[in-house]
Amino acid sequence: MEKPRASQNGYLEAGEAAAEARRPGRRLCRPRACGRFLRRHCLVLLTVSGVLLGVALGAGARRLRLSRAQVARLAFPGELLLRMLKLVILPLVVCSLVSGAASLDTRSLGRLGGIALAYFALTTLGAAALAVALGFIVKPGLGAGALNANALRLDDALPTAKETVDSFLDLARNLFPSNLVVAAFRSYATDYKMIIRNTTVGNITFEKIPVGTEIEGMNILGLVLFALFLGVALKKLGPEGEELIRFFNSFNEATMVLVSWIMWYVPLGIMFLVGSKIVEMEDVVLLVTSLGKYIFASILGHIIHGGIILPLIYFAFTRKNPFSFLLGLITPLTTAFATCSSSATLPSMIKCIEENNGVDKRISRFILPIGATVNMDGAAIFQCMAAVFIAQLNNFDLDAGQIFTILVTATASSVGAAGIPAGGVLTIAIILEAIGLPTNDISLILAVDWIVDRTTTVVNVEGDAFGAGILHHLNQKEMKEKEPELSEVYVEAVPNCKAEAETSPLVMHKDQALATSSPSSTDLESKESVL
Repeated sequence: MEKPRASQNGYLEAGEAAAEARRPGRRLCRPRACGRFLRRHCLVLLTVSGVLLGVALGAGARRLRLSRAQVARLAFPGELLLRMLKLVILPLVVCSLVSGAASLDTRSLGRLGGIALAYFALTTLGAAALAVALGFIVKPGLGAGALNANALRLDDALPTAKETVDSFLDLARNLFPSNLVVAAFRSYATDYKMIIRNTTVGNITFEKIPVGTEIEGMNILGLVLFALFLGVALKKLGPEGEELIRFFNSFNEATMVLVSWIMWYVPLGIMFLVGSKIVEMEDVVLLVTSLGKYIFASILGHIIHGGIILPLIYFAFTRKNPFSFLLGLITPLTTAFATCSSSATLPSMIKCIEENNGVDKRISRFILPIGATVNMDGAAIFQCMAAVFIAQLNNFDLDAGQIFTILVTATASSVGAAGIPAGGVLTIAIILEAIGLPTNDISLILAVDWIVDRTTTVVNVEGDAFGAGILHHLNQKEMKEKEPELSEVYVEAVPNCKAEAETSPLVMHKDQALATSSPSSTDLESKESVL
């Protein structure tokens, strides 16, 4: 006897339901699922495709022997992308920090800020120590003493050598800009002027005098500090500051809408950015063979720190899969690889970490702008590796005190490193001056900066993202711990409310009135029996 297809309650059996799902009619859902997957990850796929197409475009264009003017025209769509991303940095940083600081209470703001600064400092210091250790293991500068800028036909301009004390004083000056409007497009830097002192017959003494100047480049450090204090001040005002807080919130949301529009142009811009950079390479074989050990050591440090250490730190705090967290950030990581700018990656990072990874807006818009300014794990690896490389290049043995100086100086100077392409190179001179090494070999670092700077930026923004994820987890954990306390308070308050209701004369009068107006069942039965 054939077994009936339906059970007694009208539903299919479990095995038959699975067989029904495998029927040809059910296969029609697979194209729909693929369509939903493509719609959901369309931007990610387009961004990765843009990088691959850019490599192919650059490889094909190299055979055409383009002139410098033609290469500049080829890079024009990518230049537009950078300009659009930099356009929204100022309103995004200021508005997100003001609204983020104003949305958190003072205790939470101080706690989260302290955890964030500790995370940034420890990860950057660990990255610097990793770079120094790899430098002594790989020895990238050993046997490369014959290298010089003339042999490699380098004509890059060297950064101005600056004393270490003046560099840290400039960092403090930029924290407190004298003009907020000027800070939006200029930052403070110390320059030097040579004057003649004690002139005698046949004896001339020159003295170097520090002179303050303004250089091109947004002073993000000063804007970040101002926005934080402004948000806290608006929170302290109470109702009087609510309207201004709503203004910054609306401004921030409108900026994120602009960012979502710009993101659809990212694949096209990335394609031309990568392609034009490949065309600009003159003799990549010579650079890779001569500086291959330095490139290998730097990228290896970025892989170890970004692929092992940072995920382990995230897993230790959250007990969640760090690579699934990174999977939702493919678009900003690809943007970081193509643009070499952590500041330009900030808009897409905020958008993706909120929508794909579910990080609280108050956390992401508070910590990511700060991280893009002060958290430079990749730059610390790059700078320390460059310092060890130049020391080995000049047969200079580093002692324990100089190694400690490299670690501390790299960690501190990475805070003031500009979030722009080749921004970390400018701070290498600070480290070299601190340990007494010449700065004329920085041109070798500049020659391969376009290679190493891409993985540097990826590690920088990855560290910011993991920091936001850790803070979001800790904040959610604290909120869950507070819920039982609130429920206990609520349970204790319920009997008190009932007791007050029972002793209220008004309620008692109402109950008595209801009792007298509605006869009981026993009264009705007695009346029936009497009748």
